[in-house]
Amino acid sequence: MEQKDKAYVLWFDELHRSDVNLVGGKSSSLGELTSLGDIPVPYGFATTAYAYRYFMQKTGLNDQVNNLLESIKDYENSDELHATCTRIRQLITSAPMPADLAQEIHQSYQKLAEKMGQKDPFVAIRSSATAEDLPNASFAGQQDSYLNIRGSADVTQKVQECYASLFTDRATYYRHKQNFPHEKVALSAAVQMMVFSKSSGIMFSVNVATGDDTKVIIDGIWGLGEYIVQGTVTPDDFLVDKQTMKIVSKTINDKDVELVRLPDGGVEERRVPAELEKQPVLTDDQVIELAGYAKKIEDHYGCYMDMEFALDKNTNKLWLVQARPETVWSQLKKKAAAKGQATADLGDAKVITRGLPASPGVAAGKVHVIDSPDHIDEFKQGEILVTLMTSPDWVPAMKKAAAIVTNNGGMTCHAAIVSREMQIPCIVGTKSRGAAATDVLKSGDIITVDAKNGVVYQGNVTAVTSPAKEATVPTAAAEYFAPTATGVMMNLGNPDLAEKYASLPADGIGLMREEFLWTTYIHQHPLYLIEQGHPEEVVDKLAEGISKVARAMAPRPVILRFSDFKSSEYRNLKGGDKYEPHEPSDLLGWRGASRYYDPKYVEAFKLELAAVKKVRREFGLKNLNVMIPFVRTVAEAQKVTDLMAANGLQRNADFKVYMMAEIPSNIILADKFNQFIDGYSIGSNDLTMLLLGCDRNNDTVSALFDERNLAIKRAIRHLIKVAHQDGKTVSICGQTPSEYPEFTNFLIQSGIDYVSVNPDMVKATKHNVAHFEQRIMLDHATGKGRPDLEDYQW
Repeated sequence: MEQKDKAYVLWFDELHRSDVNLVGGKSSSLGELTSLGDIPVPYGFATTAYAYRYFMQKTGLNDQVNNLLESIKDYENSDELHATCTRIRQLITSAPMPADLAQEIHQSYQKLAEKMGQKDPFVAIRSSATAEDLPNASFAGQQDSYLNIRGSADVTQKVQECYASLFTDRATYYRHKQNFPHEKVALSAAVQMMVFSKSSGIMFSVNVATGDDTKVIIDGIWGLGEYIVQGTVTPDDFLVDKQTMKIVSKTINDKDVELVRLPDGGVEERRVPAELEKQPVLTDDQVIELAGYAKKIEDHYGCYMDMEFALDKNTNKLWLVQARPETVWSQLKKKAAAKGQATADLGDAKVITRGLPASPGVAAGKVHVIDSPDHIDEFKQGEILVTLMTSPDWVPAMKKAAAIVTNNGGMTCHAAIVSREMQIPCIVGTKSRGAAATDVLKSGDIITVDAKNGVVYQGNVTAVTSPAKEATVPTAAAEYFAPTATGVMMNLGNPDLAEKYASLPADGIGLMREEFLWTTYIHQHPLYLIEQGHPEEVVDKLAEGISKVARAMAPRPVILRFSDFKSSEYRNLKGGDKYEPHEPSDLLGWRGASRYYDPKYVEAFKLELAAVKKVRREFGLKNLNVMIPFVRTVAEAQKVTDLMAANGLQRNADFKVYMMAEIPSNIILADKFNQFIDGYSIGSNDLTMLLLGCDRNNDTVSALFDERNLAIKRAIRHLIKVAHQDGKTVSICGQTPSEYPEFTNFLIQSGIDYVSVNPDMVKATKHNVAHFEQRIMLDHATGKGRPDLEDYQW
């Protein structure tokens, strides 16, 4: 065991699931499957957690990383978090890998080539994070993976990039919020032979639609399995009885597109040949073979399993590429056992089908199946709408529905979006995740829709609709917030926190940073996605994140700031190297408005505009407004607003366009900028930097950086005065009002319309604003207020 603990590399057949502390969950699972002997797993090896820690110690990176992490003042500030994580990843990827570790990886890759009988084989390199002394902390899905890698030099480099991916914005934020020490985490990189998939898919050793553990369910499509997850292709569905090992049901769907790997790397969507569209992706013998593997793996692990498979197009051999414990039905079973129940069936309730939980809630009632919008007038109040998919024509019926269930669709389909707006329980996509709702539900049936978990039960299941109430405890009186004339808005980066913070007494979102969406939802440079033929990914994913916030805050306004990455930050997105310049000072370089109309970038900016249009028009979230950052000249303001109007986003009473006030020219020429915008948001960090000539990222002069300097105050006073002359609003979105309550007093005295602060300071700022406003009124009434002795004239 001592030797295994100190190894840099361990082969799959040396690993077991108990080795999660050595190589993480993913690598140990691959090792466990390999060690079974009769499960076909693409062979490979894993670098160890010990190798990662050796790399970090030998290169001296531990202290540097810890110092950078300790320097983060506010993890909710996505700009600060991103800048720090970017610096950490740069340090890790640029550090020379210790020679002995690099040599071990090189030799292991060569040995893999020899074992496979191939010269420089293609491999997949998947990150497998683990946590020291906590075998269950695997942080799945938060680190990077790389496909179609070839050659020992590239393999070694990608291992190092996997190391760096421990410090993505998302992973670092997650560990901080979980109070998990960064130094306790390590990373293994699983280096595994590639499977060039003819077809692929997923299977469960329990029927996830019904909870029937006497069956194995197998879903498959042509090409890579990613299109199952995305819902792009409805897969073929096979159900196998574990005891008889016979196929008891088979559904073959039309599969017109597939995602395929290219010989030299990368992936591409292709049309499936017409003769294969309606053909099964697996033969009956292959289905039975897979079911046999599922039974063996379940017996070995002792729990329901979730598995991934691929059929190699060159050898026609089936491979198991991953296996993990299934969670939903396993946990239901555990909960039932804890309550002394024989099964987790909620009082023997029968599950009819399952789908995506698109809009949370539960409801029971009578089914009304409608195939066409021509029949929506027949739908009655309180019925459960069951259909293939909805469209805008269906809204009258949807408004009457107690719940909605559809055959097709995903989390951003029409039914999902509208039902969330109307707060109606909704389950979509039953066809690809269970049984098609219109096939198994008939008008007049009584069902229970559990849209929190995506399950449809037969009958009125009171355990779902009327769960036992927990004992009540006395509660304190609700906190009171006095109404204020000065609005208190909230800054927000992470859309996943919108619902959590929506209950705060904020008057809206004064600053939603778009950069967070790029680093957590998209990860790829927009021009790269355009070149790859997938611009819709930008539009769809931006719209998804933006809509989370707009929906959670509605009807309160949300102000989205368009992308304001610097060139070095854009370069960190996948494919960014090709499009981004190396600038000596990117803080003062190609950022903000100057990008939007630039011929080299304008097509990317149009995708941002399309996402805003989608949220406002398709999703109906009219509380969304936008803000343009870093506008240097009046001509730029005109160019950008003209471009927006040409692309369907024209300023009007229902749609506001704001501008960041963060450059001296914005203050000096406010009377000129006024004609193109509805208001300003003061970016106090950049404004202070540029007014004082003080690099805010330079520790040498950081002591001189102070937003309370009289020069900044004079600038703010002037901006408010000039903006108000033309009926424009002014807010501030920097940290200064949070850190210095007296600065909030100055802003209110100056007539600012809003202050926008981070969520943790909303309540305190709300109280502060009320206090200062009351003080102003009292001073005015008594004439005994203390005068402000500073001279704000210029």
